[in-house]
Amino acid sequence: MRSRTPDRLCAEAVDLARTAAEETAGADVVGEHLGATWDGDRVVTHSFVCKDPAYRGWRWAVTVARASRAKLVTVDETVLLPDADAVLAPEWVPWSDRLRPGDMGPGDLLPTEADDLRLEPGWLEGPESVEPAPQGLAEIVESEDVQAAPPVDRAGPVSLAEELGLRRDRVLSRYGLHIAADRWDEAFGPKTPMAQAAPAHCVSCGFLVPLSGSLRQAFGICANEFSPADGRVVSLAYGCGGHSEAAVMPKTPRPAPPVLDELRTEPMPLHPERTGGSVDPTTPDSEELGHS
Repeated sequence: MRSRTPDRLCAEAVDLARTAAEETAGADVVGEHLGATWDGDRVVTHSFVCKDPAYRGWRWAVTVARASRAKLVTVDETVLLPDADAVLAPEWVPWSDRLRPGDMGPGDLLPTEADDLRLEPGWLEGPESVEPAPQGLAEIVESEDVQAAPPVDRAGPVSLAEELGLRRDRVLSRYGLHIAADRWDEAFGPKTPMAQAAPAHCVSCGFLVPLSGSLRQAFGICANEFSPADGRVVSLAYGCGGHSEAAVMPKTPRPAPPVLDELRTEPMPLHPERTGGSVDPTTPDSEELGHS
């Protein structure tokens, strides 16, 4: 019957547990005894404070045990365990979830999963996938009564399939096509500030290189070296100032010459000369009064 109380000899083996922890980590990182927990019949785990600053909130756990009817306590294992306030590493995230666009460099390999939703099997495979002839057909062809049919020339269809890109093992699925279109439309689409200020859309630009397939209806490749989207897949509704049919910008008009607003006045003397009127200016004032 399993006991419900810790084994006394194992619970008293504090010094043995401390010695085991110090032999594992060193005496300077093993702190005070935190207590003991009962793990089973004659099995007790002693805990000690971890004084290593790199493991704040962790504790040394030393499990001791003894055999049935034996008085000798032995060390089972010594481990470093985190407590509730321990500093832990962030949760592990698979590399496929941590990978971001632009992370790949020269020599890096990015394996694609077999069930990748962005891909689906190609419509046409290579000649090595042709099914073998049924058993007995070769004997019938070799008989004297039946003439063998001329071999089928697969060079024509295979060449056409290679030209159309249908011999690939996997091609883009509808899901892969849609997420790619959403990604391209977000980067170079009609809602970008550049497109909002453009004089016209890429659908009428001479620098647009059309795509093939269903994407041709919505996207193309910009071939204008002065455009911010040069060499990128752009939406037909995108646009920039480098449109091939953009109007020539008018020259900046020259400002009008400055106008000096000044008032011209003639000087007025304090004692004006008497050069007009009915009285002769040479006549003395007394004579003027006598004649009057």
